[in-house]
Amino acid sequence: MRTTSGSAVAPGAAPKERGTPGGTETGPPVVTVVVRPSGVNRADRARNERDGLMELRRLRYFVAVAEEGGFGKAAERLGIVQSAVSQQIRRLEHEWGVVLFERTTRRVGLSGAGERLLPEARAVLAAAERAALVAADITAGDEGILRLAVIHGPGDRIDRVLGELATGAPRLEVRLRRLPVARRLAAVRAGELDAALVRAVPDAPGLELLPLWSDPLYVALPESHPLAAERELRLEQLARLPLRLSPRDNPCFHGLITGALRAAGSPPVPGPPFTDLRATLTAIGTARTPSWTLFHEVRGVPSVPRVAVRTLTGLAVTTSLAVRPGPPGPGLRQLLRSLRAVEESEAR
Repeated sequence: MRTTSGSAVAPGAAPKERGTPGGTETGPPVVTVVVRPSGVNRADRARNERDGLMELRRLRYFVAVAEEGGFGKAAERLGIVQSAVSQQIRRLEHEWGVVLFERTTRRVGLSGAGERLLPEARAVLAAAERAALVAADITAGDEGILRLAVIHGPGDRIDRVLGELATGAPRLEVRLRRLPVARRLAAVRAGELDAALVRAVPDAPGLELLPLWSDPLYVALPESHPLAAERELRLEQLARLPLRLSPRDNPCFHGLITGALRAAGSPPVPGPPFTDLRATLTAIGTARTPSWTLFHEVRGVPSVPRVAVRTLTGLAVTTSLAVRPGPPGPGLRQLLRSLRAVEESEAR
């Protein structure tokens, strides 16, 4: 993303007069952006917009007269009457306090000031055109910044979404962040993030949750346990075994599992603590007292000696996109398009 520097007028201030006769300030023309508070009435706002458009128009007239060598040819090129060109050039000369053209009965030529100001006028017009193109790209979602909080896995789905984004909007800058789920949601509410991927979140006050995909849950239990003979398991089959459940610092996943167990009429039997997945699976395979845990895939389903991993039926974990309410911005529209493309490719 490219940025340009320039002058700006403080909110509520009026733009400076440029080079009035007898004044002390001279120099090339500038395009001034006037930022008005929300209380400015419509008439003032419309007047400001007309003034900005008129200044650019006068610069175009100035460049056209200089390049065509006369007011008549410039008027033909611009598609307007000659008197309008002459009038706007005189106003520009008055505004800047300089004579731009030496006028005789035979020819119209640039003055010394006009020669000095011509490249500046061209630069201002080129900058305005570039700004309009960038604005159009941002509106279309082809350019700009997308701030997105992501999650781990499963598989390479996130990588494929980012690949679709890179293909569909190659000039869109994507800034990824990894945060705890509560901070993720708070950042979206505060406008610090455009969106956040979240897993197993049932609701998010003040935000919209757009369901994206659901992934299976896996049960891990001792290979020697009779339930290991089953290809798939249900929660009620496991209710009497001590459960090694992820701690409450993962409240959404914790609530999903405990809520599902209670809904099945089998409150969880607390087991030894869950540390990390690899250590917990190893403990399940080597402990004298049988226990179980469950997890969702991140980077493949792990294989640990003396541990059986089976698919859990009747319950899945849903990944959603948390966004602020209202129509999505351009970058977010590109993200949603990429998410749909990945979903459709998986369905084929």
